[in-house]
Amino acid sequence: MADQATAQEFDILVLGGGSGGYATALRAVQLGFTVGLVEKGKLGGTCLHNGCIPTKALLHSAELADHARDSAKYGVNVTLDSIDITAVNAYKDGIIAGKFKGLQGLIKSKGITVIEGEGKLQGTDTVVVNGTAYKGKNIVLATGSYSRTLPGLEIGGKVITSDEALTMDYIPKSAIILGGGVIGVEFASVWKSFGVDVTIVEGLPSLVPNEDATIVKNFERAFKKRGIKFSTGVFFQGVEQNDDGVKVTLVDGKTFEADLLLVAVGRGPVTANLGYEEAGLTIDRGFVITNERLHTGVGNIYAVGDIVPGVQLAHRGYQQGIFVAEEIAGLKPVIVEDVNIPKVTYSEPEIATVGYTEKAAKAKFGDDQVDTQEYNLAGNGKSSILGTSGIVKLVRQKDGPVVGVHMIGARMGEQIGEAQLIVNWEAYPEDVAALVHAHPTQNESLGEAHLALAGKPLHG
Repeated sequence: MADQATAQEFDILVLGGGSGGYATALRAVQLGFTVGLVEKGKLGGTCLHNGCIPTKALLHSAELADHARDSAKYGVNVTLDSIDITAVNAYKDGIIAGKFKGLQGLIKSKGITVIEGEGKLQGTDTVVVNGTAYKGKNIVLATGSYSRTLPGLEIGGKVITSDEALTMDYIPKSAIILGGGVIGVEFASVWKSFGVDVTIVEGLPSLVPNEDATIVKNFERAFKKRGIKFSTGVFFQGVEQNDDGVKVTLVDGKTFEADLLLVAVGRGPVTANLGYEEAGLTIDRGFVITNERLHTGVGNIYAVGDIVPGVQLAHRGYQQGIFVAEEIAGLKPVIVEDVNIPKVTYSEPEIATVGYTEKAAKAKFGDDQVDTQEYNLAGNGKSSILGTSGIVKLVRQKDGPVVGVHMIGARMGEQIGEAQLIVNWEAYPEDVAALVHAHPTQNESLGEAHLALAGKPLHG
């Protein structure tokens, strides 16, 4: 190991080059800091290489397959001959390669020192990489997450995680997906569009269980209409695999058989054996505990992204990275609570939400202190043109601001930007009702919902 007294020193040393880590680095150099960025894999992390970008590329291919399949009802006679998974993967990998190259160039152009290798925290101001010590006046931990499995459920053969699913060179005839959260339903959506017989197994009472109850009801109805099967409310017990595929057994004795099992039960924090506990950090179930300003309570060590308890989203990590760089610079950035971070599930249909669900709002403000409003996309011209159905649901603190926006339907994720501003800026329905929404757009659905909540509905 190099003599730590002469180790290369940075104003900010970031451990992890994913969304949270590289955002920290980029904002820090803007603020005049010297930055070292440690990454054992590829810059961009899970989101770019094994998560957000590749899955959304697959979902786009799946959307095109659906369009081809349904083209006749729009007066376009197209036949869907097959899904060329080799070409699909080439398209997906090309997107990743382009974004990766761009990120590498950006990091280099900003003068950020990239340190390749696995880093381990040593003390409160040092990270050791491949036997060499690097010092940081401030340390930012951004080591990301990994695909979880269940105790006793080993990954291998026909039992895979999303990592393996993203690199498959064939399309299975059938698949069981263990987990009905975001990852599970997105892969279910892709595979169904590719012609796979899909069954989701979810131990909790519903699919996408963290969403508003009205959204859940609409989502499950849409998946049933698409022919995606699911079993909810009964937990997984075990799986057997052989040359023909897998057999999954639930605790109630029910069984399912398919070509493979995708384990999509969430992601765990990458914090083990990295020196965090030895440095005095508080670790709870693998997560790094911080205060509301993302400081760990030890030295000048901060943590961002998936290793911090809360919603595991790339854009949350990205925002936290910017926040920490500005915090270190003394700029006193504004805290964005997890509940006010937008979330999108990119299945067909899409779910886009920000703020409190109706249930959570009533728990916070009181049952009689919450108003809701639903707007059906059947009344929206652009949604009818696209052939989609769904709703926009608003949750309002009684006589107060809108505290939740929940949307379901094709492409509704594109509406989340305005919804985020409405909730985070504590807008009243009357404020939004006064705004002009272009016609015909799906964005009008937000305006119509707020008109209704303000007591002046035009189409309802």
